[in-house]
Amino acid sequence: MKLHGLQKMTLLDFPEHVACTIFLGGCDFRCPFCHNYELIDGTAQPVMDEEEFLSFLSKRKGLLDGVAITGGEPCLHKDLPDLLKRIREMGFAVKLDTNGYHPDLLQKILEEHLVDYAAMDIKNSPDKYARTAGLDSIDLGRIRRSISLLMDSGIDFEFRTTVVEPLHEEEDFYGIGELIKGAECHFLQSFTDRDSVPFEGFRAPDPEKLLTYQKILQGYVKKVQIRGT
Repeated sequence: MKLHGLQKMTLLDFPEHVACTIFLGGCDFRCPFCHNYELIDGTAQPVMDEEEFLSFLSKRKGLLDGVAITGGEPCLHKDLPDLLKRIREMGFAVKLDTNGYHPDLLQKILEEHLVDYAAMDIKNSPDKYARTAGLDSIDLGRIRRSISLLMDSGIDFEFRTTVVEPLHEEEDFYGIGELIKGAECHFLQSFTDRDSVPFEGFRAPDPEKLLTYQKILQGYVKKVQIRGT
């Protein structure tokens, strides 16, 4: 497996862990506000292969205790479970970021206890999900199944939504709440514009709006936090 990026140390990406973050290329979503679009459109070149990364990791024992795996969409890679297994065999905890569109692979990963923490993006309410993901249509059954898998998994996990204007409005958060009703934890994170964002016209919501959205979701989810505040 080829890795398209490596952050050698982070205190932010994996809660309660000193971790590194690896970035895998490719994604089946085309979110127009994505910060890592170069991983989607193929312009980002691989920086190392799996063996080089594991060699790096072997030299970080005692300095790192976790590995966060993101993308792109890691679950596009059918050999992902093998990589996770090798990382765990070295004694590192694993966090997986996913868009939730590959429930079969996610189920395999969860059943084989290959991750310690997972973060799944909830793009928007059902009627706006495809548009927010940059697609003409979407199979929401796959999203709902991944939500259920995580909620029944017994591992620590979070749902999270990047809030972007004009893609999100107040009524959307009732729909998001219904999707993840009964979940333990949901994070709202405000969109931040960067040079790598492929399209213009997106902006962060006002802080007051985020507080309104948080209050709506608190009717569905036990803990709702605004990340970055």
